[in-house]
Amino acid sequence: MVGAFAALPRLITRHWFEGVGEIMHGRVLRAQSGFFWVQTEIGVLECKLRGRLKKQRQSTDIAVIGDEVEVTQVSPGEGAIEAVAERRSRFSRQQPGPRGVWKEDVLIANLDQVMLVFSCDSPPMKPRLLDRFLVVAEYHQIEAVIVANKVDLVAPEVVQEMFAPYKHLDYPVISVSARTGSGVAALRECLRDRISVFTGPSGVGKSSLLNTVQPGLYLQTSEVSEALNKGRHTTVVAELHPLEGGGYVADTPGIRELAAWRIPDDELAWCFREMRSFLGGCEFRDCTHIHEPGCAILRAVAEGAIAPERHESYTRQRMNTER
Repeated sequence: MVGAFAALPRLITRHWFEGVGEIMHGRVLRAQSGFFWVQTEIGVLECKLRGRLKKQRQSTDIAVIGDEVEVTQVSPGEGAIEAVAERRSRFSRQQPGPRGVWKEDVLIANLDQVMLVFSCDSPPMKPRLLDRFLVVAEYHQIEAVIVANKVDLVAPEVVQEMFAPYKHLDYPVISVSARTGSGVAALRECLRDRISVFTGPSGVGKSSLLNTVQPGLYLQTSEVSEALNKGRHTTVVAELHPLEGGGYVADTPGIRELAAWRIPDDELAWCFREMRSFLGGCEFRDCTHIHEPGCAILRAVAEGAIAPERHESYTRQRMNTER
C-alpha cells in the first residue's frame, strides 16, 4: 500500500475506537450506493462510511475508487471506513446536483495516468470531445495517454492523419485493436505498475480492450462480487482491478459529454499545451484569446503555430456553447 497514511495530519479525519478491531490500510476498489469494496491485507471487505464522515461538509465525493482509506473489520467480510487520505490526484467532471446545483463527480482518485480510449470508427472519433478529456487531464496534471482503438476498421494512413495533431503535441498515442490483438502488448506494458483509468465515449471498446489486456479480468471480478452477494460486474459502475503484471486499472461507464469541474477561465488556455508559450504576450491582461486585438494566441493561430481546430475547441469550451 502506498504510504499515504504516513503523515497523519493529511488525513481528513482520524480516530481510534476501542473494541472495534485493528485499524487497517486499504484501497477502494468499487463504490456503489453507499457501499465500498476495500482491498485490505486480509482481503476485500464490504464497507460503509462511519456516520461522522458523512456529517462533515464535503465539496466532493467522500470516497471513490482509488481512495486510500483506513478501515476496521466489524464482522466477517464487512468493515467500516474510519478515515480517507488526502488525494494526491483525481480525474473528475462536472455533474448536475440537486436543485440545479452543479457538483464534482470524481471518477477515480490517486491515479498515475488516464487512458483516453477513442475508436477510429464505429463510433467515429470526436476531436472536440477528446480535447475536453485532455483539458481535464492537464488541469489535474495527470499524464494522458491516447488509445486509438479499432485500428482494424480503417486504413493506417487514416489513423495517422486522425491522431497526428496530438502526437505533434507530445501526447503518447497507442494504436490497438481489441479484435485482432494488435498493439495490446504495448498497452499492457504501459499499464504495468501504475494506477490507470480507462475512460472515453460509449461504444469505443473499453471493456473489450481491458479483457484483451488481461484475459479473465471480468471473470475474476464476477467471482469477487458473487462472494459479496452483489452479482456480476457491469460497466455501469466504475471498478478498480488489480493487474497480473502489477498496478491497477479502472474501467468507467461510457461518457457522452464531459464538462470540466470549475476550471477558471483564465486557466483554460494553459490546459492547451500549445498555447502555454504564448500566454503573457497579449496586449490586454484579461484577454480571452477569442477576439481581442493584440492577442498573442490569435497571432499564433494565424501564423500556423496553433492549429485552428484546437483554437476552435478552446473557444467552445471557454464560451461553453458545445453540446
